[in-house]
Amino acid sequence: MIDLDMMATAGRLRGVQELAARAEAAGLGGLWFTESGRTAYLSCTAAALATERIGIGTAVAVAFPRSPMITAKVAWELADATGGRFTLGLGTQVKAHVERRYSAEYAPPGPRLRAYVGALRAIFAAFRGAPLAFESDYYTFSLLTPQWSPGPLDAPDPPIFVSAVLPYMSRLAGELCDGVHIHPFHSPEYVRDVQIPEIVAGAAKVGRSLDDVTLEIPVMTGVGDTAEQIAATREHARGMIAFYGSTRTYSPVFELHGFPGLSDRLHELQRGGDIAGMIAVITDDVLDHYVVAAPWDELADALVDRYAGLAPKIRLMSYTAINQYGKDPTVLERWGRVAERVRALTA
Repeated sequence: MIDLDMMATAGRLRGVQELAARAEAAGLGGLWFTESGRTAYLSCTAAALATERIGIGTAVAVAFPRSPMITAKVAWELADATGGRFTLGLGTQVKAHVERRYSAEYAPPGPRLRAYVGALRAIFAAFRGAPLAFESDYYTFSLLTPQWSPGPLDAPDPPIFVSAVLPYMSRLAGELCDGVHIHPFHSPEYVRDVQIPEIVAGAAKVGRSLDDVTLEIPVMTGVGDTAEQIAATREHARGMIAFYGSTRTYSPVFELHGFPGLSDRLHELQRGGDIAGMIAVITDDVLDHYVVAAPWDELADALVDRYAGLAPKIRLMSYTAINQYGKDPTVLERWGRVAERVRALTA
């Protein structure tokens, strides 16, 4: 069965509590918080204290500016507060932000994230009473006395997901993690032909398979009751694709569909401050590869047609609902009906 979750931005905590309660009442499967101007973990805490059933997670929290010990303790407390409903989703962030926004040391992100996940596993085990002994090129942990440990949980360890686009991170997710956050800028073909083989290769190194890894897939949608409403939400997605596509390391997502050089062009326009020009080069032909567009009563079927069968364990995430919610909170009821239909079609 495929469930439908919702992406949310970390926000003012009382507002987050209202959002979480509404999302749970609507029947959405999970609520994932990004980290931008506000911390994803505090929003997760607010959501946890306002709900009883809905899944809660970070998608994603920035890893490297925080010690793995700090991240492990926060994740542990959130797992406790939610009764096991919390999922820890981590990302690396680019060099400029790590160094200049967080004033943290930047190191090769793939090997460092590998060590980070290994450290988290060791710390989780230590919280349950095992000796703490983890050593790597990036992190070393050897001291955890009882008064500094939160103690064992009456729930499993928090699942660890990592964000991935390119081969190294996809393999790492398959080898070490419970799940992978697919980037919002993707196509099903890119996931199937490029990422999943790498996830499978990583899993095979340690005797695992694709069955052991959940794919959390945020989907950009154009949805509405009229052609005009669908077009308006497609235009928002067009701007997002222009923004994400200007990151040149993501150029393979364009190149798979026959758009070589598009990332370079977007990057050039971005450096010149030409936002309108960036949006203009994302033609409808480009857009259709990365956006699902349908009327409300056909959206669930369109999502299932596009994503069912990619992998044994898939969760979809609306990347559109949070913007609509800001204008009309009752829109979550419509997303809840889409979630119900997606579950019924894939049960």
